[in-house]
Amino acid sequence: MPAVVHYALREGAVELREVPVPVPGPGEVLLRVRGVSVCGSDLHQYHNTHSWPVNIPVILGHEFCGEVASLGPGVSAFAEGDRVASETAAEIDPDSPQTREGRYNLDPRRRGFGYGVDGAMARFVRVAARCLHPLPAGLPFELAALTEPCCVAYQAVVVNSRVRPGDVVAVVGPGPIGLLCAQMARVCGAGDVVVAGLARDRVRLDLGRRLGATHVVDSETQDLTEVVRILGDGQGADLVVDASGASAALMQAMAAVRPGGQITKVGWGPQPLGASLDPLVQKAVTLQGSFSHTWPVWERVLRLLGSGQLDPRPLVSRVATLTDWRACFDGMTEGALTKAVLVPE
Repeated sequence: MPAVVHYALREGAVELREVPVPVPGPGEVLLRVRGVSVCGSDLHQYHNTHSWPVNIPVILGHEFCGEVASLGPGVSAFAEGDRVASETAAEIDPDSPQTREGRYNLDPRRRGFGYGVDGAMARFVRVAARCLHPLPAGLPFELAALTEPCCVAYQAVVVNSRVRPGDVVAVVGPGPIGLLCAQMARVCGAGDVVVAGLARDRVRLDLGRRLGATHVVDSETQDLTEVVRILGDGQGADLVVDASGASAALMQAMAAVRPGGQITKVGWGPQPLGASLDPLVQKAVTLQGSFSHTWPVWERVLRLLGSGQLDPRPLVSRVATLTDWRACFDGMTEGALTKAVLVPE
């Protein structure tokens, strides 16, 4: 079967290759992939700018959904033909203290699809049945493929942050995760939601308004700190989400957050900070990292998607076949596409 394979740790070392169809083992299913969305981490691996270990060669793709094609031994909770979405924690240590406490997303031995084990940019992928969640009736595959980034946003805004009705929330970085964090803040009742980006992000900033942002900021011509201070009580943002990962974004967050406020960092970036953290001390700010998600988050997000309360549809710029993977990767890198979904033939 054709698959998009990351085969070496150098720039551009990704190609379409023929690989064997995997065979499900005990507790696993073979999933026929019906949609896999391209993530920023796929782009980082494509450009060799990632900051996490990669088990090469590996099939890319961790944001996916599909139909159960066959069952491995011992699987009884699903049947062939079931429509499902999959979590990303492909392998976990069941005896890890983090796993036993329900935080398997933080298990140090966790290995995810697309970097630790083969992912879903292929016709079929082997998945542990514990990763699967039934799709709501009527949710199309091209949207179900975005369940995972929606879960990242839910984990960052709902689980690892505190948003109350009427709060001022700022999001730095208008990529798909940042835009979904903005929409999630609105779902939580935030009064003002500000999305900040650069001049080249104009299309994505406009998209932020469609997803619920009340204000957008071009950081090259506007000061995010000044914008948030004219909102609410003038003290700054109750929550700033750093969805960029760049050092400058965290510096922006420290300037824009109110005393006693929160900064939640969900964006990855290998840059050293190169700045003082004194504002965190002076303002008594809570700085929180947010990574991945767990089973209850997936269940809640799928209910939100099924009801339409959460609608990522505006993010999908292109739906294409695996053979067009490179155009989708390049389009997202250049900013011409916000989110691309690949549909294996």
